[in-house]
Amino acid sequence: MRRRLYVMRHGAVSYFDHGRPLKPEDVPLTVAGRDQAYAAASMLRGIDFDRVITSGLPRTLETARIVAPDLEPEAWPDLRELETGRLADIPEDELEHAFTDAFQGVIPEDARFLAGETIGSLFDRVLPAIDRLLAADDWDIVLAVLHGGVNRAIISRALTGGPTFLGNLEQSPACVNILDVGDEWIVRAVNVTPYDLAHLEGRSTTMEELWQQFRST
Repeated sequence: MRRRLYVMRHGAVSYFDHGRPLKPEDVPLTVAGRDQAYAAASMLRGIDFDRVITSGLPRTLETARIVAPDLEPEAWPDLRELETGRLADIPEDELEHAFTDAFQGVIPEDARFLAGETIGSLFDRVLPAIDRLLAADDWDIVLAVLHGGVNRAIISRALTGGPTFLGNLEQSPACVNILDVGDEWIVRAVNVTPYDLAHLEGRSTTMEELWQQFRST
């Protein structure tokens, strides 16, 4: 028997306030982000989740409480997003590339996310956490509300069977990925965006949009 994982990204946030950078670990959902979470809640209405997993960061907790208000979300810090470094350490002429190409192609394990954590470090904490979840026998359907980089690591593992990071698996705010797991992984859907199913709102990636926000500060 296969079990079902609904793996979401949190709703939209803003990492800047009138040009002032905010701490990524503290940012809440924007109004648009809450609307996106409610759209996901509508799509997933009627599903009986056994557990709700989050990274414990406010943006994942807030999204989870909108989507599954009847279950107390669990906080799994190992599933937090890739940690950035000091942007001041990135040469100015490399900044745009660091943002816009952060999730392009198959990314080597020694690559650093915005001068911070490596992809290998991400795998070292995310994959054992997923293994712990799969080893538990107290669930059939789980909702996991996580982050773009973390979701890519999980989906990449499902597709490749190992620590190969497929960066081009775009993760829109409040998107839903549907994975089944038994003796093998089955990837049923990736980046389903309930508020924009045909992806008509734009063709930029989330990292390209983040670069535009950073440029305007």
